[in-house]
Amino acid sequence: MVKTFQEINEKIKSGKAVVLTAEEVVELSKTADPKEIAQKVDVVTTGTFGAMCSSGAFLNFGHANPPIRMEKITLNGVQVCGGLAAVDTFIGATETHPENETYGGAHLIEALVKGEDIMLEAWGKGTDCYPRKNIRAKININTINEAILYNPRNAYQNYCVATNSTNQLKHTYMGTLLPKLGNASFCSAGELSPLLNDPECRTIGIGTRIFLCGTQGYVTWNGTQFHSTKETNLFGIPTSNARTLAVTGNLKEMSTDFLRAAYYEKYGISLFVGIGIPIPVLDEDMARRVSIRNEQIETTIIDYGKGNAILGKTNYAALQNGEILINDTKVRTTPVSSLAKAREIAGILKKWIQTGAFLLTEPVASLPTGTSLKVLTGE
Repeated sequence: MVKTFQEINEKIKSGKAVVLTAEEVVELSKTADPKEIAQKVDVVTTGTFGAMCSSGAFLNFGHANPPIRMEKITLNGVQVCGGLAAVDTFIGATETHPENETYGGAHLIEALVKGEDIMLEAWGKGTDCYPRKNIRAKININTINEAILYNPRNAYQNYCVATNSTNQLKHTYMGTLLPKLGNASFCSAGELSPLLNDPECRTIGIGTRIFLCGTQGYVTWNGTQFHSTKETNLFGIPTSNARTLAVTGNLKEMSTDFLRAAYYEKYGISLFVGIGIPIPVLDEDMARRVSIRNEQIETTIIDYGKGNAILGKTNYAALQNGEILINDTKVRTTPVSSLAKAREIAGILKKWIQTGAFLLTEPVASLPTGTSLKVLTGE
């Protein structure tokens, strides 16, 4: 049995589409085979909520009178990007306040979503058409023209587990790693994670409509560090960080329930982002893909204390149960993403589709294949 996006959208419009979350279809797969699932289920919803450092927002402030061509810009004292015409900027989520390492770009983005006032200061050299050289003004989400979340690398397909075998505490983007294998940190929703349910991106591509931080957004391109040639397990799942997505959406419509700033001690700032992607069950192959279980999804254990040495593999059933084995040693696991939020996102997306508020979009172009990562060398 083969279905099309158009056929599934017609069922959504008529209220007849059968929509399950990824966890619900896993339960169904215990009593139904892929052929039966393809016949019974039209859409499977996924979700993830975790730190996604490669994120940011484009803003347009509007022109002052007299106008200024902004070349240096700060928001609440945080340096943001100039060089984007006269009154545009880009806030990088990990940009840090020069006098407060716990505050930065992600906090600005969250403050905008909350509707808080932010102090803008900008300087320019002054030109005939933009004579002003300095401006200081309060802005908020309602006073600016556009606020566009644009994240170059989100929703990693898989991610390695981080641990530390040395005698010293390690502060990392995977959280604090205790010495002597005191903990193992992981960041994935496992069987709920979007790109683990469509590992070859058959249904996810440029133009795919998604849940993004509480509103509808879109996949705009493959994400940076998109790696499609990674080693896979018997179920076709890459066993370490592989594909990624570039995504965008209207920041003015987003919610801090699914977009939050974070600070990692002695590492820096990040932005927690909530993403949900609907997977159309087009055929038996997609039904088999969305039935993937935590115990079937492997990932690689890395020693961050010893030059990213590989210590072995584990699966998400063990990780979510709170304990894994590393060289016959029991190690406590610590998630740095929220499974509860991932479930909430998948559930909200399910309701949107069931009520006809969210239709599926067929990609206008596929994501690349055969890609690998280049390594930067230098002195």
